[in-house]
Amino acid sequence: MLNLYIDGAGNGNADYLWSAFHESARWFGSLDGLDWDIDKDEFTAMMVEQPGNPSSARIVDIRIAGTAAIATVEEERFWGTLSFTNFFTLAILEGRWQITCKTFAQTGGTHA
Repeated sequence: MLNLYIDGAGNGNADYLWSAFHESARWFGSLDGLDWDIDKDEFTAMMVEQPGNPSSARIVDIRIAGTAAIATVEEERFWGTLSFTNFFTLAILEGRWQITCKTFAQTGGTHA
């Protein structure tokens, strides 16, 4: 699931993002001081229009307990100079792992 997110957001691939995220997934965080609370449709449209193309994106932590998990993904130079740390919650729903929520922290750079 996390690799589908990384590839989907980095390359603007809506199919990957739709596969990775639960239909009710949400995104929360702040970007350049502006708070974000968006749904799957909004996030997917934004990534298709303006893919991230990070210089690096790596999974730095995964913790699994039965059918639930949390994971951390760090992205460097996602949009230009922007870097993020992303915290994901995941669950096995409908028989497969799905991302249910992404909360992000801007860790460097500014949005152009």
